[in-house]
Amino acid sequence: MNTQSNTAQKEKKPLNVFFLTMIMIATILSIRNWPITAEYGFTSIFLVLLAALFFLLPVSFVAAELASGWPQKGALFVWVKKALGHRLAFLAVWLLWLENVVWYPTILSFVATSFAFAFSPNLAENKVYTFWVILGVYWILTIANYCGMKLSGWISTVSVILGTLIPGALIIFLGFYWWGTGQPILIEMSWQSFLPDFSNIGQLAFLAGLLLSFGGMEMPALHAPDVDNPQKTFPRSIFLAAFVIITMTVLGTLAIAFIIPHDDINLLSSAIASLKVFLEAYNLGPLVPLISLLMAIGAIGGVSTWIAGPVRGLLAAAQEGELPQILHKENKHGMPGLMMFIQATIVSILASVFLFMPDVNSSYWILIVLAAQLYIVMYVLMFVSAIVLRYKEASVERPFRIPGGNFGMWLVASMGIAGSTFAGIVGFYPPFPLSHAQLVFFELFLIIGLIVSCAIPFIILMFKSKSWDEPISHKS
Repeated sequence: MNTQSNTAQKEKKPLNVFFLTMIMIATILSIRNWPITAEYGFTSIFLVLLAALFFLLPVSFVAAELASGWPQKGALFVWVKKALGHRLAFLAVWLLWLENVVWYPTILSFVATSFAFAFSPNLAENKVYTFWVILGVYWILTIANYCGMKLSGWISTVSVILGTLIPGALIIFLGFYWWGTGQPILIEMSWQSFLPDFSNIGQLAFLAGLLLSFGGMEMPALHAPDVDNPQKTFPRSIFLAAFVIITMTVLGTLAIAFIIPHDDINLLSSAIASLKVFLEAYNLGPLVPLISLLMAIGAIGGVSTWIAGPVRGLLAAAQEGELPQILHKENKHGMPGLMMFIQATIVSILASVFLFMPDVNSSYWILIVLAAQLYIVMYVLMFVSAIVLRYKEASVERPFRIPGGNFGMWLVASMGIAGSTFAGIVGFYPPFPLSHAQLVFFELFLIIGLIVSCAIPFIILMFKSKSWDEPISHKS
């Protein structure tokens, strides 16, 4: 009896439905995107719903089925390997990891700006300040994640409540209170204003960005070893998180569009500046530093959530012999300690761009576009794998299955592939005018960057030795 009790106690995992839902919300939901989306007025709601239909929901449904059928460590690597083989599986987790490494300094630069608005707005343009905030926050979060998913889960939960749900709910309340009390709203709400102009390349480019901003519902499955009852927890958490994300994005975008003039949104340099206009409409300008601080906390939670996820997928690939033995080990908390510190070192090097580049925004913008293209390739591999596994692994029990049998899977995965492909094609169109030389550089950078990034994992495997496959103790 005591032995059984001890075994049950050992098997109790730190991530339940609540924690996993909070991790997913921290991963995707972001107030900083609402003002940019609100620029399109009532049309923005159509665009959000379209992005949800062709991307967020397909990713959610597919991830829920795959995570319930194969809740093992590695998630994405396991799914693609069983469907398409180990080479494409290694490519998928490599791309997931690589695009996040590029993304970390950009989101942490937003954290630096938010802290500056909260304490000393003049620091927002200080490159040295931005560099040290990126380094300090990222290394602190790396150490926190090194200590295991229990601490990381708490960081994500507290951050998403304080930094996203509370300020988000405040914005939604104020916006709809404004409308409900008869104040004039600044957008037209009609069928004509609801539908977008699909001939406008700017709106198409924005839709592509919006699609990718909903990426990440598959990422928490990378924490499968720490999830309690994963077959049931994953589907419940995924759909609860999707509901919260879609609802708050729609309502928050509308709330801001009601109050902030369209031209002000176009001219404002940041989400915080937009929200300053929003709050000043209520004579609540003194709350700007507090909201800035809370948004910084929310962004920190998002970064913390992503730090361990993709690198754990890469760890699973390493332990399957895709990388040298030195990268196979986990620490006593089940985290890939060496990989996390290598990752932090790379992010630190990328952050140094803030010190040496005169035009950081344009430099990072093109890197973000490249990261998005890499992400799209990964998603296409995931959707194709889901279809293949319906036939190749038909006997595997899946507590959650996409309704409609194989036709339902084809429909949902095809919608995801269509949305991803659309975003990838539109991503090659710059959203602002460029000279001929600049346009050539832009296109070549994306094409060459995409080819090189996808080639690297295959080049690594060319140098694979038998020692990579030899069993070792994974604990360090």
